[in-house]
Amino acid sequence: MGSVSSIAISIVSAAILSRYFNKADYGTYKQILFIYSTLLIVFSAGLPRVFEYFLPRFSLHEGKTIVKKVDRVLFLAGLLFSSFLFIFSEVIANVLNNPDLSYALKVFSPVPMLLLPTLGIEGIFASYKKTIFIAIYNTLSRVMMLMFIVIPVIIFEGNYISAIYGWVAASALTFLVAYFFKAIPFKNIDLIDTTLNYKEIFSYSLPLVAASIWGVIIKSADQFYISRYFGREVFAEFSNGFIEIPLVSMITGSATVVLMPIFSKVFNENNGIEELIIIWRNTLNKSSKLVFPIVIFFMVFSSEIMVFVYSEKYIGSSIYFRINMFLNLFNIIIFAPLFLSMGKTRLYAKVHMVLAIVIWISGYIIVNYINSPIAIAINSTTLNIFKIIFFIYLSSKILKIRFIDFFPLKSFAKVLLHVILMILIVRVFQIYILSNVLLILQLVVCSSLYCCLILATARFFQIDYLSIIQPLINFKKK
Repeated sequence: MGSVSSIAISIVSAAILSRYFNKADYGTYKQILFIYSTLLIVFSAGLPRVFEYFLPRFSLHEGKTIVKKVDRVLFLAGLLFSSFLFIFSEVIANVLNNPDLSYALKVFSPVPMLLLPTLGIEGIFASYKKTIFIAIYNTLSRVMMLMFIVIPVIIFEGNYISAIYGWVAASALTFLVAYFFKAIPFKNIDLIDTTLNYKEIFSYSLPLVAASIWGVIIKSADQFYISRYFGREVFAEFSNGFIEIPLVSMITGSATVVLMPIFSKVFNENNGIEELIIIWRNTLNKSSKLVFPIVIFFMVFSSEIMVFVYSEKYIGSSIYFRINMFLNLFNIIIFAPLFLSMGKTRLYAKVHMVLAIVIWISGYIIVNYINSPIAIAINSTTLNIFKIIFFIYLSSKILKIRFIDFFPLKSFAKVLLHVILMILIVRVFQIYILSNVLLILQLVVCSSLYCCLILATARFFQIDYLSIIQPLINFKKK
């Protein structure tokens, strides 16, 4: 729910600003977002992930000390980040060939100092099983951001500089709200010293920075080769189509936040891996019931969806969209919490480094010998699937568990068979009944029919889709 509110408000903000700004101003605004999100990986030093790993291993009293200790480092990192943006604003503007960026970055520079100390709230509340506060905080902070950024633009007809000033004001409020929320788990808890020192913290977090940087390099490979060797038009088709469904990332991201402290506690207390495997398989089972039906629908109706979103001229994006949808079937295998809870951050970074080297070399070979943008997309998807499988293989060796035991294969097969049969019925209905109907009506009718068929026939396949939303119903009753 917290992820839904964050993404929904981000989409609303982008939709409003893109209509009120001209392309040049909006482009500058998006460049600031790009610069901030990229440098954040380096300056945050992997510290937000520290909470998920260490808090379940220490008492609540020591946890309060750990949070304060990490917050101090995050504030100093934010101060350094802000100083970097202010001092090197002109250099960054020259590198990106946008002179307007220099002043904009100076105005924006206080934001990292205010927002870096707010990071890690998800890990804190997930560690103490108070995830409802994640939803409340995310919604509250994003609404404040939306109001302070968008209102000056709409009411006072401001430009992107007005939006940045609003961002700074919203960041100051978010800073105060975050510190209030971070204190909630430790209310009436005495502060005592902890045996956890900074050396242990950074030995865990810094390899995560390296992994994140290699991750950025991995993601940029296909974009670089297609934009450089196949031209702007092909790159436009690729960038519009080679995307992940936001709902999938919301599900996997939320599961990661929740599972990481649970797994960390299991390993720390030596409770045996049987409990871990039960939780892991249960998570995959529930995730597949949510993700597989969505991915299969988007995969089959990729052409219609691309035309509806981007217009007829981007129908070529559908092939890239379909390729990336195949990766989404594997993205439910969230290996990060399993691997990182074992403390194997250096090995985690090394695997990403090797993959980055392989994907750039293989991409170079493809553009020189196959010369196909579709082959670049397939190569990227294949290597990312291999990465997921390889991490689980490494986990099986470390934990001495059979590789096959990690997956509820019977459940996967049952859900896939069910949704494929239902989508075939819907596809036939569309071809013979709705072929001459307006595209938006085709998508509405087909998606509605698809949902109804899945729910109506679920009991014949012994699949309980409604059990996924049962926790929300129980929480509402409580």
